[in-house]
Amino acid sequence: MAGTGSLNVVTAPSAVFLQRRSSFSFINSNSMLPFTKTSSSSRPRILRIYAFSSNDIKVGSNIVVDGSPWRVLEFLHVKPGKGAAFVRTKLKNYMTGNTVEKTFRAGSSIDLADILKETKQFTYKDGPQFVFMDLNSFEEIRLNEKDVGDTTKFLKEGMDCNLLFWNGKVIGFDLPITVQLKVVDVDPGLKGDTAQGGTKPATVDTGAIINVPLFVNIGEEILVDTRTGEYMSRA
Repeated sequence: MAGTGSLNVVTAPSAVFLQRRSSFSFINSNSMLPFTKTSSSSRPRILRIYAFSSNDIKVGSNIVVDGSPWRVLEFLHVKPGKGAAFVRTKLKNYMTGNTVEKTFRAGSSIDLADILKETKQFTYKDGPQFVFMDLNSFEEIRLNEKDVGDTTKFLKEGMDCNLLFWNGKVIGFDLPITVQLKVVDVDPGLKGDTAQGGTKPATVDTGAIINVPLFVNIGEEILVDTRTGEYMSRA
């Protein structure tokens, strides 16, 4: 073989490795094709893994604090005239729904909470349990009333919801932002009532009570914002 310089040969069952001082090549022992010297200027790529820190916090970040998953609702980077910089946050606990304010030292390491979101369909209520189904695998997931909370007032059979998983357990779920509900009980509207008039309480088919415009009557379908519980419009 042409060329000068030291040459190290390392054999393996299916390959031969040839290594010079400043180069490295690979030959398949089955084909024994001539090797090509690599450029001495080439450098191997190094994968760097950067840790998440308080400097990376933003609204919607999922982090682990005291062993529980939290969602960042608000944050503010503060750099005082004296003393160390810090990040002031408002967090919501996925497990309990509680919100707290917490301060982190700038640049401090924080563990991310790996929250998985999967779409499941609410199929029916079995006693105190709410049954959700994966429409691909038909696997059922059951949640207790305490897990569902007050979101039941907008939950209807056949509704697609996003279940949230953390460490293999369901820690909550998100309803669609807008749901269509039917008015089942309300005082009758009066002639001449307009959208600019007052409001009145109406009971919808899930049992929730929504303030609706005076012109809304029994049997009408309305759109409701599940985040606020407020009437949006007629469906």
